Amino acid sequence: MSAQEKETSNSLYRQWQILSRLSTGKWMGTRELQEILNREGIEISLRTIQRDLNQIAQRFPIESSKTTPQGWRWRSDAPIQSLPHMTSSQAVTFMMVEEHLKHLLPPSLIEEMNPWFDLARRSLSSQNNVRQWINRVRIVPATQPLIPPVVDKTAQQAIYEGLLQDKQLECVYQGRGHNGEEKTYILNPLALVQKGSIIYLVCTRHDKSDIQTFALHRFKSAVVLNSRALHPVNFDIDEYIESGALGFRVDFNQPTENVLLQLSMPESDAHYFEESQLSKDQKIEKIENGIALISATVPFTSQLVWWLRSFGNKIKNIEPKIVADAVYQVNETDSVSSKE
Repeated sequence: MSAQEKETSNSLYRQWQILSRLSTGKWMGTRELQEILNREGIEISLRTIQRDLNQIAQRFPIESSKTTPQGWRWRSDAPIQSLPHMTSSQAVTFMMVEEHLKHLLPPSLIEEMNPWFDLARRSLSSQNNVRQWINRVRIVPATQPLIPPVVDKTAQQAIYEGLLQDKQLECVYQGRGHNGEEKTYILNPLALVQKGSIIYLVCTRHDKSDIQTFALHRFKSAVVLNSRALHPVNFDIDEYIESGALGFRVDFNQPTENVLLQLSMPESDAHYFEESQLSKDQKIEKIENGIALISATVPFTSQLVWWLRSFGNKIKNIEPKIVADAVYQVNETDSVSSKE
């Protein structure tokens, strides 16, 4: 490929990237486009972006705001054929991401994806059968649905950006309850996990090495620092979740441990465990008088305790004793505690 052909190829690729970032509603400035392209590894000056946009405007139905600083977007009457192509399956995926995962993405990525969300809506506007799929799929919580707590948007944005950029965070965090004490922490963000209606930041404190979870709605403020976040050696979010840590420890002075859980209940109620198993080593045995014994190795967490309580008197016996004592609250010291 000659130098001229390579330059033409680079120019076309760059202009395609610019074109795919424009939406039909929101104006996008050249500096914002420059920041997005830089994150994609495309080093480009503002002057070049402006020149590219002027060239694109000669071939595609995009418009300028005619203001300073200048903004660009697709014209409202732009035919769908003029927009970057998106298949129906891609459009459905983007629509479902917007519906169910948007709250877990940092604002900077949302800004980049908004044109694609917009394109997905336009792509599906003329495909009734595919569009109906969105209207026929819902996610319903398995437990009592709760209204999500209010999260401070400024703090949330800083936390997401700190996690995205792998930077430390300086935060003010309030303890449980309206009168909970507010404390300032330097945190090393590791991951975000949504559990039910609550989003948690998995992190370490700068003065401690153990991994902790902080509920996002209790952050009163957060600032991204310039210092790089410190990670525990070999930390893996999936292994952390698998360990039962997010089920919340029954005793915060002790790590979460696995137990061989044994439950005795009527066979008619035990059918539930045939469809949805507690663990891969689960076993169901018929013992006597219509009673079944379910055994499975599970993390001993407060989540397990709350779940077992939901069965009420359907469960005839629980082993080991430490789990039974927690379920029936035999001792006050054994009652379940949580950082939620």
